[in-house]
Amino acid sequence: MCRSIKTLRPPAIPDEATEEDIRAAALQFVRKVSGFRAPAAHNQEVFDRAVDEIAAATVRLMDGLEVRGAAVRTP
Repeated sequence: MCRSIKTLRPPAIPDEATEEDIRAAALQFVRKVSGFRAPAAHNQEVFDRAVDEIAAATVRLMDGLEVRGAAVRTP
């Protein structure tokens, strides 16, 4: 039904996850949990809202994680 959700934190990916990466993971999660690849029109709003909420929760999670032993990046 859908591809696997990838790990979004370094060192699994070399840089910080992009908004696109986070949204794609949220979409995959909602697809997996709901069992729908694409929702019917009458479910589209709740489907999209779930993706938005999971993406926002993912951003909060990523912002709060402390990865010990990880190299500090400098801009």
